[in-house]
Amino acid sequence: MQWMTIFKKELLEDWRNYKWIWVPLVFIVICIMDPISTYYLPQILESVGGMPEGTVIEPPEVEPAQAIMMSLTELSMLGVLVIVAISMAVISGERKSGVAELILVKPVSYFTYISAKWAEKLLLVFTSYLIGMLASWYYVDLLFGQITVGQFFSLFFFYLIWLIFVISLTIFYNTIVKVPGLVLTLTVVTIMAMSAINQIFSYRMPWFPNSISGHITKMLMEGSVPSALWGAASITIIVSVGLLIASNYILKTKEMAD
Repeated sequence: MQWMTIFKKELLEDWRNYKWIWVPLVFIVICIMDPISTYYLPQILESVGGMPEGTVIEPPEVEPAQAIMMSLTELSMLGVLVIVAISMAVISGERKSGVAELILVKPVSYFTYISAKWAEKLLLVFTSYLIGMLASWYYVDLLFGQITVGQFFSLFFFYLIWLIFVISLTIFYNTIVKVPGLVLTLTVVTIMAMSAINQIFSYRMPWFPNSISGHITKMLMEGSVPSALWGAASITIIVSVGLLIASNYILKTKEMAD
C-alpha cells in the first residue's frame, strides 16, 4: 500500500511536469534522427549547395541492422543524458528540501521509498524507449529494409537492461548527494569512465555492461545471441540490483546520521 502510494505520487508529479509527454517525444526524435538523415543525406547535401558541378552523390549503402543500431548509438549519448536529467532530483531534491524526512518519519521503509521511485522512472523510460524504437523500426523498415520481429524485440530487451542500469546508477547517486546537478555530473562521469574502460579492455572483459551495444550489433549481423551478450546482460542486472541494495543502505545510514 505504501509502495503504491509513493509510486502513484511520482506518476502524478511527472504527469504534472509533462514528462509523460515530452520525454516520449524526445525519444522519438533521438531514435529516428540518424536513420532518416543518413537516408536523405544526398538530398540534404544538394539543398545545402557548394558541391562542384556534375558531382554525383550516391546514397550510402546501409544495412537495416546498421540503420537501427544508429538509434541505439544516439540513445547511448543523448538518451542517457535525458534519463539522467529526469532522474537526478527524484530523491536528492526531496532530501535537499526536507520532503524525504517527512515521508521517512512515517512507517515507510527506505527500500519502499527508493524502489517505488525507481520503478516509476523505469516505467517512464520503458514507455518512451518503446515508442521511440517502434518509430525507428518503422522508418528503418521503410527506408533500408526489414528488421524481423524477433530481431527487434531481442535488441529491445537487451538494450533495456543497459537503461535499467543507468536508472539504478542515477538513483544510487541520488542517495549519496543532495545536489541534483552533482548527481547528473557523477552519473555521466561514471558512465564515461566505464566506456573508456570498456574500449581499453573490451577483449579481456566481454561481459562489461558497456559492451552490450557491441554485442547487440553482432547479434543482428549473425542472427543469434552471442554468449558474451548473455554474460554482459547478467552482470548488468546483478550490478543494478547491487546498486539498489547499496542505495537503501546509504540512504538509511545518512538519514539516521542526520
